[in-house]
Amino acid sequence: MAKPEFSNRIPRLDSDAVGRIARLSVCVLVAWAITACTPANLKQRSGYWADQAESARAYNQRVRFLVMHYTGGDEPRALKVLTGASVSSHYLVGDHPPEHGGAPIVYQLVAEHERAWHAGTSAWADRTHLNDSSIGIEIVNMGPIDTASGPAWQGFGGDQIEAVITLARDIIHRYDIQPVNVVGHSDIAPGRKVDPGPAFPWELLYRHGIGAWPDAPTVEAYRQRFFRDMPSIAAIQSALARYGYQLPVTGELDQRTRSVLISFQMHFRPARYDGIPDVDTAARLWALNDKYR
Repeated sequence: MAKPEFSNRIPRLDSDAVGRIARLSVCVLVAWAITACTPANLKQRSGYWADQAESARAYNQRVRFLVMHYTGGDEPRALKVLTGASVSSHYLVGDHPPEHGGAPIVYQLVAEHERAWHAGTSAWADRTHLNDSSIGIEIVNMGPIDTASGPAWQGFGGDQIEAVITLARDIIHRYDIQPVNVVGHSDIAPGRKVDPGPAFPWELLYRHGIGAWPDAPTVEAYRQRFFRDMPSIAAIQSALARYGYQLPVTGELDQRTRSVLISFQMHFRPARYDGIPDVDTAARLWALNDKYR
């Protein structure tokens, strides 16, 4: 039986194939040459090149505020709502964040350079519509809940707050956010919002470099002063507006003023938040303005 013949010859390419390979090679070489010869400062965009060799100095970060929220519901509901069509937040911290490599995992739902819909109608200091200039952190928490002895505020978990602290410190560092600009939703929308509520550990966050808090000796000095001579309603309204709350000076303890006082007390005097301008509230407010404003 004849042995089969095997050929180890390389198949010949026809002239068309050779031409196609040659043209492809030329294209590859041209593309490589263009890339190799393009200055590093030129960035190709859709239909044009952007020259980034020169940088302006007259600018600042878009992000100036960090806003804390609670979800008012459990984690599955929060994810459903915050990934829907009506409201969003840049970050969501679960009630018990999982870990990877020893570090907590948080949900990032919106890129930081994008505008999330978390603040709504809002104002702080010289800014309004804070969606434009803030990053929002939603924290899974039920807020006020019914108990046998009446309404109570759900606390925040230790591992949850550790994740919030880690996340917030990173954001503050990268955007150089000032302590007075780390606020709650209730601070920027008094009377409309109450989150993150009086159970949120603002003083603990302050001890980790997040947000503002008055110095105890200054608070005590103002207490002694105000026991003798309590500031007027107009002076308190002016001090609240100086700190950042949007509040007209009317000299009257109107509903707007009481709503702002409740928001302030939830943040800086959570043991009692009744909207009454007492000595302790005024002392904390004056101490904050001395320290930060």
